Amino acid sequence: MNRKLSVGLSVVAVVLVGMSCAVVPQLIETDPRGDQVTQSAAEQVTVVDDPVQPDSGLPALYEQVNPGVVSIQTLTEEGGGGLGTGFIWDQAGHVVTNYHVVRDAEDLEVDFPSGFKTRANVIGTDSDSDLAVLELENLPEELVVLERGESRQLRVGETVVAIGNPRGLSSTMTLGIVSALGRTMDSMHQAPGGGAFATGNIIQTDAAINPGNSGGPLLNLQGEVVGINSAIQTNSVDITGQPVNSGLGFAISIDMAENIVPDLIETGSHASPYVGIRVLNEVSLFLKEELDLPRYTGVYVLEVTEGSPADQAGLQGADLESNPPVGGDLIIGIDDQEVNNFDDFMGYLLTYKEPGDTVTLTVLRGDEQLELDLMLEERP
Repeated sequence: MNRKLSVGLSVVAVVLVGMSCAVVPQLIETDPRGDQVTQSAAEQVTVVDDPVQPDSGLPALYEQVNPGVVSIQTLTEEGGGGLGTGFIWDQAGHVVTNYHVVRDAEDLEVDFPSGFKTRANVIGTDSDSDLAVLELENLPEELVVLERGESRQLRVGETVVAIGNPRGLSSTMTLGIVSALGRTMDSMHQAPGGGAFATGNIIQTDAAINPGNSGGPLLNLQGEVVGINSAIQTNSVDITGQPVNSGLGFAISIDMAENIVPDLIETGSHASPYVGIRVLNEVSLFLKEELDLPRYTGVYVLEVTEGSPADQAGLQGADLESNPPVGGDLIIGIDDQEVNNFDDFMGYLLTYKEPGDTVTLTVLRGDEQLELDLMLEERP
């Protein structure tokens, strides 16, 4: 039976997520400065660079890593606030967290598990990746820097650990597995004409992530940071309106953070690459038949933005007035990397490429295979 499909429903649409940042409805009454004696510089910096031994267990992992995980309290101009998590990135004491944790903050307090408290300033943000970097006004006597792993080495089914401050319960550790790799989600960067740009290379996990976990580390069993917890997908909320974990948590890959955080520290911002296409996320059997495509895998180009890098490279969009919209290019590779879907395409760009880089796209246009060179620009 030949079925006509509503292709518009298949255009890249990422799941709605509840950002895991706990909202505090009223002003925090305690003095944000706390009464801890602060130091102008850390007297001792500990870099966690000795992997946790496999036979030492989760208690050893927690004891080694937890001192480098901090709680973040925010105050807004309206008098409200929020709670989030962060972790120590380097020996200078920079704290990495989520952009959405500190987006509206007028004042920030960072609390260490040791009891040390200090104010902090936001020195860099990136709405595309939902990352932010804080600079501490004062450093504790001992600063524990977390070791970073490589998310490209992760495998589905691998055990991972999340440490954070869910619902204000500080220094909470939860355990789960890597449920999937290479997910794509809507970013917080609004695209011209409506909608949002995508962010990619997202890790999906069933380790319990709840409001307040945002910005905290996702770790492998060697105690290395492999992701930064960012969001959850849920269909339910509690009595306070906060999202309830449903076993679908998402973390920004550390490989992508390695490409972004140094820019946030150095210049305060990061430029994400821009192609200028509207696409289908995945080609189903029905779509393949309706669009008369030569294969099931790839990124089907619906529309090319005029004047964009894609337009200049010669990419071809579909005839949007036809039903179904036929004639679009099918991207099946980028720089000799196979592209099965939009997740592969976007994850590669955001993790390894920057504006000004040139990539080579392998494209199917009908029965013809083309190689198109495309120079990336900065997202508008």
